[in-house]
Amino acid sequence: MSLFESILVKKENQIAYITINREQQLNALNTKTIDEFAIALTDLATDPHIWGVIVTGSGSKAFVAGADIKEFQALDEQEGTALSRKGSTMLMDRIYHFEKPILAAINGYALGGGLELALSCHIRVAVIEAKLGLPEVSLGLIPGYGGTQRLTELVGRGKALEMILTGGMISAEDAGRWGLVNHVVPADQLLAKCEEILHQIFSRSKTAVAAAIRAVNAHVDKQMDGYQFESEEFGKSFGTIDFQEGVSAFLEKRKPNF
Repeated sequence: MSLFESILVKKENQIAYITINREQQLNALNTKTIDEFAIALTDLATDPHIWGVIVTGSGSKAFVAGADIKEFQALDEQEGTALSRKGSTMLMDRIYHFEKPILAAINGYALGGGLELALSCHIRVAVIEAKLGLPEVSLGLIPGYGGTQRLTELVGRGKALEMILTGGMISAEDAGRWGLVNHVVPADQLLAKCEEILHQIFSRSKTAVAAAIRAVNAHVDKQMDGYQFESEEFGKSFGTIDFQEGVSAFLEKRKPNF
């Protein structure tokens, strides 16, 4: 995948590692990065050898320290709306609905669009030194890549409003207490923890994992009845080879071979 300029993609042991590779710009999320990330996801979605994805930033200072503000200066209202919709639909929504687990390995600052990128991932692991925030109000903006919605889903209305309205940063420790991140670890254990989680998921049924992601996401879709959708996905599971293997293994007191 040498065609990319803003990201690095490595595939190893069923895991794809996507690294935002703009260290001198603190991995700021510009339109080229969004475009390249979306292309990478298209490849990974159909790659049978890749079962999960870890997203991180290059260097040790930042995961993604925000969007590239230089790209905002000349935009008018319509162009700003288009930029928001592009980032949301092309990248954030695709990550959120990706049917292979995507983990955010937050190795430093996750601010603005960077935190929104992490919020779109299924699971978040942060280093102890990480700082997280949505500082857009200090620029006369609000989060535009789903941050107002996904942060509220994770931490509740009160905490979300506190973070968004003050524009302040919180520590990884507070993020863990609030439920914004799943785990907080020393920097030298970040990737290992993400890999540990993925390999545990890999030992389960891939069809069931994909169905579970769809069912959980249905909870926040106002056009859907999440309970009804869960019942339908539950029923569909009975028609899968993984279900037959899982039940047989349980009854035979052995590990399933998915």
